[in-house]
Amino acid sequence: MALEKGSATSPIPPFTNGMRIGLLGGSFNPPHEAHRAISLFALKRLKLDRIWWLVSPGNPLKDVSALRELDARAAAARAMANDPRIVVSCLESVIGTRYTADTISYLRRHCPAARFVWIMGADNLAQFHRWQSWQRIAAEVAIAVIDRPPTSLRALAAPAARALARRRLPSSAAATLADRQPPAWVFLTGVKSPLSSSGLRNPDGSWKK
Repeated sequence: MALEKGSATSPIPPFTNGMRIGLLGGSFNPPHEAHRAISLFALKRLKLDRIWWLVSPGNPLKDVSALRELDARAAAARAMANDPRIVVSCLESVIGTRYTADTISYLRRHCPAARFVWIMGADNLAQFHRWQSWQRIAAEVAIAVIDRPPTSLRALAAPAARALARRRLPSSAAATLADRQPPAWVFLTGVKSPLSSSGLRNPDGSWKK
């Protein structure tokens, strides 16, 4: 099947009709092995064809004063990904947004034949209710939450998780998530990496060697 998007003039990576694509957003400041481990785990458990790493211009909920330049973070992410199924994109910078809700809406408009799943760690589920238009995100894309100890209990008791409790699928149905009509989400355990981007930065914002 011919590629629909992803030419040199498009910010959207290549995809085909019906492709099952996981979206992992973040600052990747720096990218690390846990990003890769989560992606490989999601590819297997969710039966995805691709993972797109969406390197953000900056998280609206975090201090961005120590954020490395976007090109440097994207290059480091490509080196870390090291898998043809993981594609790094600076889509949000190109379309001029820092908000996931806008990113999802853009992708749904321009890639209506793709089946997207938003991937987040349990630490993000714990604060999901603080994201701009989080209810719209949940209504537009299926969500896979990956366990990030020790935040699991706090995440599952957070406002967004409680509000969406009736739309949660059992982990045994994870492989069907990309085919589900949102809102639909699943909580998956199995990745136990303690790595975080904040833990890999020095006090001045530089990346630890």
